[in-house]
Amino acid sequence: MKLSMPRYDQAAVLVVGDVMLDRYWHGGTSRISPEAPVPVVKVEQIEDRPGGAANVALNIAALGAPAVLVGVTGADEAAVSLRDSLAAAGVQAHFQQIAAQPTIVKLRVLSRHQQLLRMDFEEPFHTDAEALAADVERLLAGIRVLVLSDYGKGALQNHQALIQLARAKGIAVLADPKGKDFSIYRGASLITPNLSEFETIVGHCRDEAELVAKGDALMRELELGALLVTRGEHGMTLLRPEQAPLHLPARAREVFDVTGAGDTVISTLAASLAAGEALPQAVALANLAAGIVVAKLGTAAISAPELRRAVQREEGSERGVVSLDQLLLALEDARAHGEKIVFTNGCFDILHAGHVSYLEQARAQGDRLVLAVNDDASVSRLKGPGRPINAVDRRMAVLAGLGAVDWVVSFSEDTPENLLRAVRPDVLVKGGDYGIDGVVGADIVRAYGGEVRVLGLVENSSTTAIVEKIRSKD
Repeated sequence: MKLSMPRYDQAAVLVVGDVMLDRYWHGGTSRISPEAPVPVVKVEQIEDRPGGAANVALNIAALGAPAVLVGVTGADEAAVSLRDSLAAAGVQAHFQQIAAQPTIVKLRVLSRHQQLLRMDFEEPFHTDAEALAADVERLLAGIRVLVLSDYGKGALQNHQALIQLARAKGIAVLADPKGKDFSIYRGASLITPNLSEFETIVGHCRDEAELVAKGDALMRELELGALLVTRGEHGMTLLRPEQAPLHLPARAREVFDVTGAGDTVISTLAASLAAGEALPQAVALANLAAGIVVAKLGTAAISAPELRRAVQREEGSERGVVSLDQLLLALEDARAHGEKIVFTNGCFDILHAGHVSYLEQARAQGDRLVLAVNDDASVSRLKGPGRPINAVDRRMAVLAGLGAVDWVVSFSEDTPENLLRAVRPDVLVKGGDYGIDGVVGADIVRAYGGEVRVLGLVENSSTTAIVEKIRSKD
């Protein structure tokens, strides 16, 4: 399955559900309490993070998508902390505040990155369901996906009303379900239970065949558009009516903390679908994101650069020979990390010492080097009959093995001007004894503020001379 990084900037998502504050007390511990056989933690740092539905909205915003949140809180300092954190991340939060009840807080005590204790401060909210539905209806304009983030804490009491509001406007509805009654999610576009939640509803599944059969039956019963079962170390299974199941393996290289992994899955799914991705691709992106988040401590959001780099690894475009689409994805990530892009081009028919020296000089002009190579037909037009000596795939494979080169891409025109317009490097480099104005594409690069530099070549190193020497011996 081919993956690409979606354009999240226009992918507006509305999240409705149970918001909570995840609070962390960090400190060292070096002794046991004299009062009881428990460690004494000297609290040195207090950290607040949005949790529950607020974490879903935060993850969506971290991907660069417009995120709107509707939830219920108390009228207390925890609600203020939540609102401030969400506002700083660009989330548009709308809270129904109930003064007589506390905002849900999950307090974790950690020492040396190990969780020692968790304390929950919560009471089920007595939500004004009609007022919340009115808020949702008012905010649906411009929204592409609605997420119901259900933790069973009382914010969501009118699931069907919200589903019908969205479906009437052609908006997809994704639900992260809880509880023993999934009928409240009837008609949703997709629900994302974990395996335990799924088996609570359908019973134990002995194998994948039984999981698929029971999942198909549940989709028919609840008129669901799709069902995604997240299965921990066994990955994910996507079921769709009348289509073959899609099983995706887990992507985590190291599992450190599974807190919030489900939030990451549904947020990446929602943002990707809102950005126009097909469901299988959106699920694959969510699977990659989940593999990243479980390697982090506590409730965490996945940034667009992190996901982009994971997509690069998946598509094999981290470095080496790439297509133009892979190159543009890799460059987007490099720029997100503040890296300076250098571009050069040529035929590179027979690699020699002059090429190696020149490419090392070119790489020194920035952080990443893009090497564009003429394809076989364009080399023949430029160099004449009998050239190239080596086919383009072989030339590119050799060049990709050089430490100075990050990405190698081919082009079919006589000049790389169209490629330059797509890549927009920070620095265009060319070797030779001519001036900057003689460099092909210099006007393109300088027009958007890029630099053009001419580097010297190693004397007595020439592909043409090597070819002529070989021919003269023949």
